[in-house]
Amino acid sequence: MSPTPKAKGQAAIPKQVHDAMDLSPASLTDFAVKPIGDVLMQKTPDNRTARKAKTNPDRFEAARGTADVPWRTKDLMTLLRA
Repeated sequence: MSPTPKAKGQAAIPKQVHDAMDLSPASLTDFAVKPIGDVLMQKTPDNRTARKAKTNPDRFEAARGTADVPWRTKDLMTLLRA
């Protein structure tokens, strides 16, 4: 198991490691370098959905219930159609 780094610094993960860690193409991994030079690689939980929900809330959900217009729909439609 000796993958060669490519021009961009990427290296393939050997199949034995890939299988042992149960990695999929969308898996997130973390790397850490120990003081003695060993590299630790671990699979991280898939928090992308949670992060996306925090950073990009549903714009309709955010606006729901915030209108302070005292108009009734019928009155507003009459005004707009006039």
